[in-house]
Amino acid sequence: MAPPLIVRALRLPFLTGSIMPVAVVATWASLGRQLSWPLVLLTFLGVGFLHLGGNTINDYYDAAGSDAVNRRTTPFSGGSRVIQEGGLSRGVMLAMSLASFGLALLCGLALAWLGRPWVLAVGVAGLAGAWFYSGGPVAFMSRSLGEVVLFLVFGPILTWGAGYVFTGTWDWRPFVLGLPTGWVILAVLWINQFPDSQADRSAGKINWVVRLGTAKARWVYALLMLLPYPTLALMVHLGGFTPWLYLGWLTLPLAVRAIAICWRHHAEHAALIPGQAQTIMTHLGLALCMVAGLLVRYLTAGGA
Repeated sequence: MAPPLIVRALRLPFLTGSIMPVAVVATWASLGRQLSWPLVLLTFLGVGFLHLGGNTINDYYDAAGSDAVNRRTTPFSGGSRVIQEGGLSRGVMLAMSLASFGLALLCGLALAWLGRPWVLAVGVAGLAGAWFYSGGPVAFMSRSLGEVVLFLVFGPILTWGAGYVFTGTWDWRPFVLGLPTGWVILAVLWINQFPDSQADRSAGKINWVVRLGTAKARWVYALLMLLPYPTLALMVHLGGFTPWLYLGWLTLPLAVRAIAICWRHHAEHAALIPGQAQTIMTHLGLALCMVAGLLVRYLTAGGA
């Protein structure tokens, strides 16, 4: 059964990519301190609305570019397809994006009013990254810069900003907490560009998978999928984080299976779909394991 049109247009299931890293930082920030639930709720809502605005503005711009010529779509790449299938117009998608960004701005203003004024700077940076990733005068994704922007916006910058909201200070630890899931969210983008690479090239969207070709790009994908595990080890042994973060290593088999699928089927968009799904599951599982590790540390330390 196909999901409702609004779910497809907003790409709601992909919200885990932004919400889960914030959940990791919220768990870390709650250890030994009382969190303000209005701040927590507004942060999750603001991040979610920014993500939805980015999804819909991406469809708006790509409808006149690569999505119009893409014949190798999958459930995870090629856009929502609601414009191409006649479900919604480009104008409606633009209106949905503007509404989402507006709601995110309202959340930011509320957070500033509650004593977190610097969140506006982080929010504006996130909004600019989401908008200019897809289009505008910069169009990062067409200039081989989209990968860097996505890693920062969905990785350490996101968690650093969330840490500021939750604690009121600019602590380096939330920044570092965004690295493991940041590598994998970049891997999600990376593998999703494999099926789109022919359409992207024809539309002038020169991302790194287009530059390298899928045979070479699979090496980078494999590296991105494996980087979280030594990163977790460094966090524990050099950063002073709890050894319970090693629970994140439980997702290594998922990552290895995803790499194996990508390695064999990098040029076959239909056969690549399970690898795309495994990559998303690795991101979700890694974040959940990090949350669990932080909670176990709290419980075994007697709440200290």
